[in-house]
Amino acid sequence: MTYKVKEIFYTLQGEGSHAGRPAVFCRFSLCNLWTGHEKDRHRAICQFCDTDFVGTDGPGGGRFETADDLADAVEQAWPSTERDYRMVVCTGGEPLLQLDEAAVGALHARGFYVAVETNGTQVPPTGIDWLCVSPKVGADLVVTGGDEIKFVYPQGGVDPKDFESLAFANWRLQPMDNPESARNTELAVQYCLDNPRWQISLQTHKMMGIP
Repeated sequence: MTYKVKEIFYTLQGEGSHAGRPAVFCRFSLCNLWTGHEKDRHRAICQFCDTDFVGTDGPGGGRFETADDLADAVEQAWPSTERDYRMVVCTGGEPLLQLDEAAVGALHARGFYVAVETNGTQVPPTGIDWLCVSPKVGADLVVTGGDEIKFVYPQGGVDPKDFESLAFANWRLQPMDNPESARNTELAVQYCLDNPRWQISLQTHKMMGIP
């Protein structure tokens, strides 16, 4: 299998339960909810995506012919030979269109804790250490459990309570980043205050001005 990757880079995780943790981000190309091209935005299932996942031309990106090739590229992005605390965040696009058991195994062999951020429409391979699902209204959710659910709010008139029958360990509400961000943050804060199962997830990397 050839893995198509937009970019691989070292930074701090900015969102969710692992916010603040150093990690290598491996951003896969391709998504099943939007082409990534602005001309197609009007027909995208996810209308609010703000990520460039098109192509393989980003820093560290490319086409990797084997799982070992991909894992080697991720390892090269880690700044030292120290194997403790290694973490890779597989994101996209939609990483589960490409991430398979072979790639997870190759990353584990290099000492990486493997986290995945997915829209939940694809069945994940076995072996993932941290599975974060961010449902998108209008997309069929097939992943009904995991380590974290991160719902971008508000979205499509959906009440986050609609997900509370699912089997997640951590419940995050993330204000939608758009021209109404201030209002969205107020709404998310109030929702969490009224529904204490949910905790705010802020995009701290944007606040810090890092990738």
